[in-house]
Amino acid sequence: MTPYDLDFLASDHDRYEAEERLRAAVENGRLPLEQLAPRLDEVHSSRTRGDLEAACRGLPRPGLRDALVVDRPPTYGRFVAGIFGGFERRGQWVAPSRMTLWSMWGGGRLDLSEARFSSQDTEIRAVALWGGTRIVVPDDIEVEVRGLGLFGVFDKRAACRIGGPGTPRVVIKGLALFGAVVTRTKR
Repeated sequence: MTPYDLDFLASDHDRYEAEERLRAAVENGRLPLEQLAPRLDEVHSSRTRGDLEAACRGLPRPGLRDALVVDRPPTYGRFVAGIFGGFERRGQWVAPSRMTLWSMWGGGRLDLSEARFSSQDTEIRAVALWGGTRIVVPDDIEVEVRGLGLFGVFDKRAACRIGGPGTPRVVIKGLALFGAVVTRTKR
């Protein structure tokens, strides 16, 4: 942002981005919670982009993985199926708080590496019947894998515990019957 841009009047979208920047800073431990309310007051009373920058002083601009839990509706529905075919969810999207993945004589891939979460806790139920599901999780969230492989594989390699402040928690559970549910960590 150039000094010239700081003199522009602030839009509602600019204020929203500043609010998200402050909330992300609290979630990541960069800003103490008691400083959030006064800074939000500064954001709401700001007239220019320069005023918004002053309210966000000392904070970096959000990076690729800041603000993992967002206050936005999920991008897709809660049920995804690959029956005699496949499914794929990847890229930047907002995951619902509960999801069911169904692979039957087909397969699917759920990639959470660039996803945001609509809730602090997310539950994914994966069922693979004569099919396969691959779930890719980033390494900066808490992942718990609980599932049963009956004549199949329910892989638990991506289970990790980070547990920092504001870290989303994903629980993957389900059944693999003559199929596979594989989880992998993407760095």
